[in-house]
Amino acid sequence: MLLSVEGLTISAGGRRPILREVSLAVGKGEIVGLVGESGSGKSTLARAVLRLLPAGASASGRVLVSGEDVLAMDQGRLRSLRASQVSMIYQDPRSSLNPVRRVGDFLTERMVHTLGRSKAEARARAVELLAAVGLRDPELRLRQYPHELSGGMLQRVVVAAALAADPALLLADEATSALDVTTQAETLALLREVQAERELGMLFITHDLHLAASFCDRVHVLYAGTVVESRPAKELFEDPRHPYTAGLLACTPELDDPRPLRPIPGRPPSLDDTFAGCPFAPRCPRAEDACEEWSPRPVTVSGGSAACRLVEA
Repeated sequence: MLLSVEGLTISAGGRRPILREVSLAVGKGEIVGLVGESGSGKSTLARAVLRLLPAGASASGRVLVSGEDVLAMDQGRLRSLRASQVSMIYQDPRSSLNPVRRVGDFLTERMVHTLGRSKAEARARAVELLAAVGLRDPELRLRQYPHELSGGMLQRVVVAAALAADPALLLADEATSALDVTTQAETLALLREVQAERELGMLFITHDLHLAASFCDRVHVLYAGTVVESRPAKELFEDPRHPYTAGLLACTPELDDPRPLRPIPGRPPSLDDTFAGCPFAPRCPRAEDACEEWSPRPVTVSGGSAACRLVEA
């Protein structure tokens, strides 16, 4: 297994844990989705894979990459892992590049200083990568500044940078949410093509459950730092078993559905909110008194699990 997260809990500042006993796995050639509203802990989980934790945060559990625990690594091994085994694509491509440095500098710097390649080798590799992600005239792109490229072109540059070290695991953190619909479709097609060609494992983070269902093999739904449902994408989309998953689907617009949207009432809990029972209970249309008193444990359902006391196997 490329990535195995086992009972991961991350806390900071004495408040409610950012993540609580999260477990998931990503295998070679597999795309695993992580879905949830803003503040659910999705990005924190991705950063934990690289041990990029918030200042003052404490972590328990294990994060295994190819069998090695990232949380227990020394700094030298951690640098090696970040340089060669795991790469991350962030949400906004413009925030990833220095606006006063050329694209070529961005692509070659890591290869020269981290991977030990000569400047000529790094430049040749950068040209190869830009061509591989579908950018025309890659030599010209290396000489340009970020403001001279469109958002879609910059996203391709960021994907190329992530592939520079031939990683086995790719973390895509809202990699398409800052793009328009057409560019989003092109980027998704590119990611799928690259992932299939190289048999990469990919953790794909998004707030769009429909997108995750169409793009991923399996999906984990995260709410208030806990996984509330984990199932194959097709089964989860067609038959959601947790009320929160069903709520996410119900409040997403569809062109062929004339019914009005049904938003989830209330707001996601903040880190200052505490609860003894189910964290979704205050917003759940099916909640009973017992839901606010007892914390649910995952129940086995078709293809996976759902953490809800009202779910029947």
